[in-house]
Amino acid sequence: MTAYGGRGVHGQTVATLGMRIVSGEIAQGAVLDLGALGRELDVSRTVLRESLRVLAAKGLIEARQKRGTVVRERAHWNLLDTDVIRWRAHAGETARLLCDLGELRDMVEPAAAALAARRRDEADLAELDSALAAMADAVDGSAEMAAAADLRWHRALLRATHNELVSALDSVVEPALSLRDALVHEAGMTDPVPSHAAVVDAVRRREPGEAADAMRALLAEAAQDAEDVAGPVEDGLVRTEEER
Repeated sequence: MTAYGGRGVHGQTVATLGMRIVSGEIAQGAVLDLGALGRELDVSRTVLRESLRVLAAKGLIEARQKRGTVVRERAHWNLLDTDVIRWRAHAGETARLLCDLGELRDMVEPAAAALAARRRDEADLAELDSALAAMADAVDGSAEMAAAADLRWHRALLRATHNELVSALDSVVEPALSLRDALVHEAGMTDPVPSHAAVVDAVRRREPGEAADAMRALLAEAAQDAEDVAGPVEDGLVRTEEER
């Protein structure tokens, strides 16, 4: 799930090859000509080998006997990896990413809010309140501040379910949610505090049904913000201007 944080020649090589693969410039099933890539990118064999190891860990490539290094089918890519998400956005898949994230959250978070309302303790409420205060402070701040506060709040809600598997889902939604927060913040999103506060209020009062409804309203607001940024999505399919 984690991003590759390398910088310099190594990091640039990972990013260049990753974006080429994700964008389709290097096709799925293609065999990489390592010698040609090394010469084109002007990098040593060691740098290229280490970069390919990073891409293999993300599921983008694999070494095959008698064939060499091959670009894997998209089904094998780690689509939740932070770098892969960023490369997909760079390749023009932002609307697809935001749509998929919205559908995932619709499936998970209303049920999580209801469970949190049943099981939360005082420590959970304190963290939710603190995260909510951080969100309020970040409204007029940077995109990074807003994203960090939002992620903190959603982690706190998942952990308030006191279900370890549900809590672990923060690593599933975090990369794409970070992208969404950065995009909508820059575009000018709806103030997120009231909708998040409504969920906390229902959780505090131990009202599972109200908590789930408040979360659905929050997600509808988030979906509208995403549509304002990336354009409408119909029936789960991203439409081009000509198709609309």
